[in-house]
Amino acid sequence: MGNHYDKAMEELQLELIRLQRWLRGSGNRLVVLFEGRDAAGKGGVIKRITESMDTRGFRIAALGKPSESETSQWYFQRYVPHLPSAGEFVLFDRSWYNRAVVEPAMGFCSEAEHDAFLDAVPSFEKMLTDDGIILIKYWLAVDQVEQEKRFSERADDPLKRWKLSPVDLAARQKYAEMGRLRDVMIERTQTPTAPWFVVDFNSQKRGRVNLIRHLLQQVPFDDQPVAKVSLPRLKGKPKREHVTDKALWVADTY
Repeated sequence: MGNHYDKAMEELQLELIRLQRWLRGSGNRLVVLFEGRDAAGKGGVIKRITESMDTRGFRIAALGKPSESETSQWYFQRYVPHLPSAGEFVLFDRSWYNRAVVEPAMGFCSEAEHDAFLDAVPSFEKMLTDDGIILIKYWLAVDQVEQEKRFSERADDPLKRWKLSPVDLAARQKYAEMGRLRDVMIERTQTPTAPWFVVDFNSQKRGRVNLIRHLLQQVPFDDQPVAKVSLPRLKGKPKREHVTDKALWVADTY
């Protein structure tokens, strides 16, 4: 799938640049939530979506464990500051839906808090969409056999071991329970203005292509080609870089 994947991703990233340009020009606001099991591929698809974009036009919200102060706030409060301003695209690497699956599965919230959250979500998201925010929600689906394979790869790779948190390791034993909680979440928070979309991520490359294509289809942006740029001729000969002798150069070790 290598060459086909690379070509498809290049075309999709060009479309994403057009999407970003449309957001900036129109002032629209876009929020995309990425939910799914550990090692499903949330970080990877977010990286592919944003790697060719203007860094000034998007933000990635990946919130850690809430502070003691945050645990006493209205549950949605710490997510609100991360919502987009005009022309912005915000990608949530996990979101307020932590309380729908991870927290109850791991015993981090009570049954009453879980139930109250599920009751509140449709109203909260309706406020966002009524205010004009485009909200798209994805669940990245992965089978347990494939999830275990990815966990093993992370454990064997020193560059990826940081991805295995104690919560991730504990959650390995909760596969069935998290699946049950996911289904309850979808059933109680599926609305016409903020539906859930499930993407098969047993193949990460195929999943990325399918998700990004679907995302582009959900936003009615003007698909105008990126204009060509003609560089004017330089005046004089190109000059070498010359830095003051007081600067310290890094040795070339490559």
